Amino acid sequence: MTALLPLLSGLGTGLALIVAIGVQNTYLLRLAVSAGVRVVVAAVVVCAASDAVLIVAGVLGVGAVVERFPVALVVVRFVGAAFLLTYGVLAARRALRPSGDAMRVERTAADDGVVASASASAMASGPGAAGRARTAPPGRAVPTTRAAVATMLVFTWANPHVYLDTLVFLGSVANQQGADDRWWWTAGAVGASCLWFGALGFGGRLLRPLFARPVTWRVFDGLVAVVMLSFGVALAIGT
Repeated sequence: MTALLPLLSGLGTGLALIVAIGVQNTYLLRLAVSAGVRVVVAAVVVCAASDAVLIVAGVLGVGAVVERFPVALVVVRFVGAAFLLTYGVLAARRALRPSGDAMRVERTAADDGVVASASASAMASGPGAAGRARTAPPGRAVPTTRAAVATMLVFTWANPHVYLDTLVFLGSVANQQGADDRWWWTAGAVGASCLWFGALGFGGRLLRPLFARPVTWRVFDGLVAVVMLSFGVALAIGT
């Protein structure tokens, strides 16, 4: 019972910190509705493992080191801002100049699950063309596992706020629990990341029928652009 309280406290604090509209969550949701199972699994693992590493490092005292070298966060801030602004501009372009293609859901043995594939234009070419298609149409390209992981790593590690939230904030709160309870609290915070990213990555796949409509992609890309550009500008000006 004594271990349960700090565990639940860490879980609640972790969820309160990460359950929000951010670049990491937005990109994971995009993968959930457009990429295959393997890509989504890889992205979820990257998010959860990154949070776990940073939280544990914060408990071990790395957060104090980060606070002593603010110039490192400044470099990370500008790199992250440049990446977010570029991604936001590309998302805005997709929203303003859509390809007109819709995604449909198709089962393939290669992915052993549901993957995004044929476009409306491929379907119009006949059953044979639609059956042969295995990738999303131009403008809705499905990223490879390597590309998705690389992008998610940049979104995660090039964001200075993640260091302040995990290394500094969560690390300091965990150490306030005392020597006996701090690791139970840490386990709860790490569990919150695993729970949230898993729910977002695999629960988001339920939205795939909705994304069979081109207008849904336009709205979503518009929201992505707003999120990415807003966070990019905020990082660039240091807020």
